[in-house]
This record gives sequence, C-alpha cells and structure tokens, in this order.
Amino acid sequence: MSITLKTEEDIKILRTGGKLLASILNELEKLVVAGNTSLDVDDTAMELLEQNNLEPLTLGYQPTFAERPYPAAVCVSINDEIVHGIPNETPKEFVDGDVVSIDLVIGYKGMVLDSARTVGVGEIDNQASQLLDVTKKALQAGIKAAKPGNRIVDIGAAIEDSVPEGFAIVRDFCGHGVGYELHEEPQIPNFRTKGESVLIETGMVLAIEPMIIAGNDPDVVIDRDGYTALTASGQNSAHMEHTVLVTDKGPEILTIA
Repeated sequence: MSITLKTEEDIKILRTGGKLLASILNELEKLVVAGNTSLDVDDTAMELLEQNNLEPLTLGYQPTFAERPYPAAVCVSINDEIVHGIPNETPKEFVDGDVVSIDLVIGYKGMVLDSARTVGVGEIDNQASQLLDVTKKALQAGIKAAKPGNRIVDIGAAIEDSVPEGFAIVRDFCGHGVGYELHEEPQIPNFRTKGESVLIETGMVLAIEPMIIAGNDPDVVIDRDGYTALTASGQNSAHMEHTVLVTDKGPEILTIA
C-alpha cells in the first residue's frame, strides 16, 4: 500500500483550495430551498468553479464500478439517495421536508479536495433532524481520531461508537486518502474493522465521510442510472465529509471557509 505524505508546498495549496471549496458549498447550500432543483445546484456549481478557475473533478470521471463517465460537476442526493445522485439528467425539485446532500470535488493548482454536507429543506421531521445531528457528530468523531499515533481503524471505531441505536452506517462506501488524486490509499471504513491498519502520520490528507441511514438497515442498492446509491429500506440518509490534514498537533479541517 502506497501512502503519500504531502509536502509543505502541497499543504499551502490545499489550505487555499479547501477554503474555496467551502465557500462554494456555502453558496450551493443556499439553493437548497423548496422550488429550486438539483439542476440549479449543478449549474451554479459550474459557474462558481469557472469563476474561481477550479476544475470539477467528478465531471467526466469514470470510477471502476461505473459503465460510463459521471455527467455532472456535483453530486446531489435527496432523501433515500445516499451518494452519487446525478443532478442534471432528471432534475428533481426540492420540497419541504427533504434532506439533501451536496458532494463536490475540486481540482486546485494540481491538488484535489473533497467535501460534502447534508441539509434540510424548510421544516424537517424529528427523525430527519436527528439523522443530520447523528451524521454531524459521526464526522466530528472520525476527524478527532485522525491524529498521529492512531491508526486508520481508530477513525472507523470512533465513528461507529458515536452512532446510536436506530441509525445504520453504510458499509458499501468509505473515506479515503486525497490530495494528489481523487481516491488515494488508505481506504477509511466508517466502522470498526479487524486486522492490520495503517498508522496515521503527519502529512497525511484524508477524506473522512460517514454516511448514515435512519433505521437499522445498512443495505444499499444502485439505481438504473448506474451511479445513484439508494437505501434498500427507503429510509432517509445523510452524508457529511471534510478533507482533513494530519498535523503534529492533530487533525486540521481544510474544507472550511
């Protein structure tokens, strides 16, 4: 397994790029209101990326599991859509009570940053509100564990320990290294695993991204579009993600404005 530690110059670029990514997500989040559509989010994402000379790294990207390149600049996943929702092929209108995930990956001066957030539309019910809170706390727990001397397994263990009964952790997708490429080693499961685990070192850059489902069923199905991952139960899900730098003093979140 090849783990790439980032240089001081890389880190300077990543810090600036992370702030740009966060500021764009802040603007996209404002569009998640009743009456707007997933296409509005994608169109605005493209405009903001172009204005800031950033690359939309999901656009045209073809992962190993897919039969075709991804067709949009951003992923917009609504309610029972966990990740990889396509916003521009069959645009969906947001309605009060929805939970909406926006996942954006950018290229900035040759470096890669990745972040996602899930928000509610208007008034959301108690279960949806709790889902967002649980996912936020899971992300915080995972980030806190990303410190030198710990191992990657400790991130997943911290996430799992933070998730209460009545919520399930998606096991089909995981976090990953990031910085030079969209997906680098190590893979970062969002649950406790057994066996050998990579030592966390200063200079690592990690995309930590718990995905949580309301209810007790963690199973996932893939939509006919080949990308959109749905909860098998039909329950809502949430996805939150930050790009995190491991420093001597602990984790530093790069994707905040």
